[in-house]
Amino acid sequence: MKRHSFVTALCLSSVLLSCFAPTAFAAIGRYKRWPVGGSTRFYEFKVNTMKVTKLCHTRDIVTVNGLYPGPVVYAQEDDRVIVKVINEAQTNVTIHWHGIRQRLSCWSDGPSYITQCPIQPGQSFTYEFTMYQQKGTFFWHAHVSWLRGTVYGAIVVYPKTGVPYPFPYPYEEHTLIFGEYWDMDVVKLEKAVLASGGGPPPADAFIINGHPGPIYNCSTNDFYQINVVPGKTYLLRLINAALNMEQFFSISNHKMTIVEADAEYTKPQLVDHIMLGPGQTYNVLVKADQPIAKYEMALGPYMSAQNATFQNISSIGYFHYSGAAINSLTQQALLPQFNNNQIVSSNLNGLRSLNVTNLPLEIDTNLFFTIGLNIQNCNRQNPNKTCQGPNGGIFAASMNNVSFVKPTISLLQAYYNMINGLYTSDFPGVPLKIYDFVNGAPNNIPNNTNSLIGTKVHVLEYGSKVQLILQDTGTVSTENHPIHLHGFSFHLVGSGSGNYNPATAQLNLVDPPYINTIGVPVGGWAAIRFIADNPGVWFMHCHLEVHMSWGLAMAFIVKNGVGPFETLPHPPADLPRC
Repeated sequence: MKRHSFVTALCLSSVLLSCFAPTAFAAIGRYKRWPVGGSTRFYEFKVNTMKVTKLCHTRDIVTVNGLYPGPVVYAQEDDRVIVKVINEAQTNVTIHWHGIRQRLSCWSDGPSYITQCPIQPGQSFTYEFTMYQQKGTFFWHAHVSWLRGTVYGAIVVYPKTGVPYPFPYPYEEHTLIFGEYWDMDVVKLEKAVLASGGGPPPADAFIINGHPGPIYNCSTNDFYQINVVPGKTYLLRLINAALNMEQFFSISNHKMTIVEADAEYTKPQLVDHIMLGPGQTYNVLVKADQPIAKYEMALGPYMSAQNATFQNISSIGYFHYSGAAINSLTQQALLPQFNNNQIVSSNLNGLRSLNVTNLPLEIDTNLFFTIGLNIQNCNRQNPNKTCQGPNGGIFAASMNNVSFVKPTISLLQAYYNMINGLYTSDFPGVPLKIYDFVNGAPNNIPNNTNSLIGTKVHVLEYGSKVQLILQDTGTVSTENHPIHLHGFSFHLVGSGSGNYNPATAQLNLVDPPYINTIGVPVGGWAAIRFIADNPGVWFMHCHLEVHMSWGLAMAFIVKNGVGPFETLPHPPADLPRC
């Protein structure tokens, strides 16, 4: 996953079908233009199965174009991207373009039963969107069941021609996609977990670009390696595509300089370790300034919840200096303790935007969402097999104590076609009950740990200037939750420990980072701001897949504004049917 040259990556990629430049509409104000772009990039994704041999076993997994991880989508800022997805597998699929703001292209966002029904076996759907005012490191992944456990890949968007990086140009670029590997079908795994009422089993391995590394069984040669030239500086594009684990990453004896978070430039931040939650991307600079040797790149767990099981064996790759013997001793990487909240907090607090734009200083919509896990009372037959949560209950998760249930057709179709009965517009803007969220939660049955269940949305007027407080809770256990908002990036204006207190909270209204996924601190809060200027239905959820399956999600409806540049377009002709 190395970038040799811009032209090679952009126009000679084996999956890129053509490049051409249509005429763009003239700009009228900040967003008053149709986001068409200057060039159009065509890709074809064939979703199929392939055999992989890992951890001593061979099995079939679902992939795209027979690649694991899948193909890289290359583009430039403001390009139009068209991807035809053909489902040749035996399971439903959708593709989400994570971090792409989908301006006036909500129909192409991809979450199943939110903006579309799944692409069924034998069917196809063409996604179209524009990288309007966006560049950096993104990724795409399946957004149905737990299929993104194997169906994912990078999106690399370069600046416009002639526009430099705001840091010294690197000698090379490499993309590292972090993941988890299960030696079983991940779609069946989700069904089994939900049927049990309990928690998920730990992954069988962590992986870097699909490789577990030599510590795992039968994996001595199954590792990823970057060959480096002494004295040169490398840009590493880090992507966490894991299902259920947040992860620490480090390179032995080397520091990393964060220069981008969630595809937006940041002020340089020097770190020894970096924590990525699922859905987060970082670009870091690493200088090969150590003695010639072979250095470990290590990926290991960050687990902030109490009494949770997880994989504790690190995935190892190599940062290999030219001139170092192949069989030379390896310099070992030291990862933080699995529950080192201090490093996570330091990473987060150090993020500062390089250039702040579009930060709303005056707020007209204040929202407060609690997030966390719940335990529902057991109401199933065979409770020994189906109620394996704490105290003989059933695991659930919620926002404002509402566990989200996906409808039977997509919310966007129901909203656009004014179909009644599939959702309600009463998702609460504040908690239904106020209590000591972190320390005083009712976390033992017979106290009420249940959540409400429903398909509820919150409606925003076009142009609303929103401040949203995300508050972790201790109903079952406090935990760091990576919360992702579709359709927008948002300014992280503050975060802290304990319960949010507006009288004492310190907000950064000068240079807050502009991101799309926020790790809400364990036992703490995060404050985000955004302008609701993109009409459609936008999913917001925890990117720990099991939490989303349990209901830690909701959806915003952003109403139309005035005129065609503020109005949701009609659906595409090939939109999949349920």
